[in-house]
Amino acid sequence: MQKQRILVDQQDITKARVAPDPAAMRPLEDGEARLQVESFALTVNNVTYAATGFALEYWRFFPSGEEGQGIVPVWGTARVIDSRATGVAPGTRVYGYLPMAETMVIRPEQSAQGVFVDKSPHRDGLALVYNTYVAVKPGAVRDDHLRSLLQPLLATSYLLFDWLADNEWFGAGQIIVGSASSKTGLGLCKFLAEPSDRPYRIIGLTGEGNRAFVEGLGACDQVLSYDQIDQLATIPSVYVDMAGNAEVKARLHGHLADQLRHSAAVGTSHWDRFAPPRNLAGPKPQFFFAPAQIAKRRTEWGPGVIEARITAAWKRIAADAGEWLEVVEHHGIASAPALWADLAAGRSPAREGHVLVV
Repeated sequence: MQKQRILVDQQDITKARVAPDPAAMRPLEDGEARLQVESFALTVNNVTYAATGFALEYWRFFPSGEEGQGIVPVWGTARVIDSRATGVAPGTRVYGYLPMAETMVIRPEQSAQGVFVDKSPHRDGLALVYNTYVAVKPGAVRDDHLRSLLQPLLATSYLLFDWLADNEWFGAGQIIVGSASSKTGLGLCKFLAEPSDRPYRIIGLTGEGNRAFVEGLGACDQVLSYDQIDQLATIPSVYVDMAGNAEVKARLHGHLADQLRHSAAVGTSHWDRFAPPRNLAGPKPQFFFAPAQIAKRRTEWGPGVIEARITAAWKRIAADAGEWLEVVEHHGIASAPALWADLAAGRSPAREGHVLVV
């Protein structure tokens, strides 16, 4: 049976369709391995990948070979089904960056025990964290799902926390988290709440429909809807923007003006209301790229240290995931377009985490 993949229209990212995968059955070359995708998470974060696919090169990871059509990267679990690569045997299960497809071909090169990097030429120069795959043992399905749903998002949350601490909170008395109901946003709020001697208040910004959810997390000192930005205290502040909503950003910058010490752009969960910043009051927004913070810490701390801290951190937050996360399973690659449309349109409740079982 012809293997399938999901193609997303690069000019209208709300449109996704099932299509044949012509590369699925081509003979492997020496050094290559073919993986069967078992499951992957699909979140608003993946919509962000598509929205910034050209600017941040996310379309490069899994070229579609079709003009105007892209394959969005996802995080998930896959199993080696055929291999002509040294040290990567059939049956090996891995966690990492996958295409929205039933199978994939990589050129793995072992970098440590149980860890290898895809050295395919088209991925040359892309961030190492996205090119790295980690062997995982068979275990509880829920563990696979939580890893795919939370590890990449809470890793970004922790790296944001580490970066803010590294910059001594920019001298702010309050840290404002936009799209606080997103997994990355709620993770950052939880990490920010951990230090007992923190010199800042945590303010969660979210849509009115998600206020109760964010308040229930118990991490924020104050939760405001986007319509309540004028209630923000005008004190030295940092804005960490997961939403990318241009109108919200303009109002917040206008309200805080020179009291805004730093404005960090992280995601575009409101991708359809994103626009390049123009004539904003206060500081110019600066894009936060998580792999850059990883690279900085690797240089400062040596290999493996930041990775170990990230692992401990996301597992710490995920330990109570049952209280704020409902894992929703979808079966078969053909179920992806409808789910994608819901995520792109913002129709997925904040409490839900979607996993597609291939």
